[in-house]
Amino acid sequence: MSNPNGFAYTASASGTVHVTHHNRPATTLNGSRAARFLEEVTAGDPQLVMARWTGNYKRGNERTARDHPRNRR
Repeated sequence: MSNPNGFAYTASASGTVHVTHHNRPATTLNGSRAARFLEEVTAGDPQLVMARWTGNYKRGNERTARDHPRNRR
């Protein structure tokens, strides 16, 4: 699976963080969640962090992969 891309965020002076995906609103974070997000985004890969926080990291093929004969136990 390729790395996520197209995410961006803006942090306002009031402590609100707006995350967008391809210029469309994905989520808004306030308070302590926004502070935790900003810590994580500066420490790691920003695109992966934003994908995880917005829930846009699963693509819907998990069930198909689980049922593949190679993955059965």
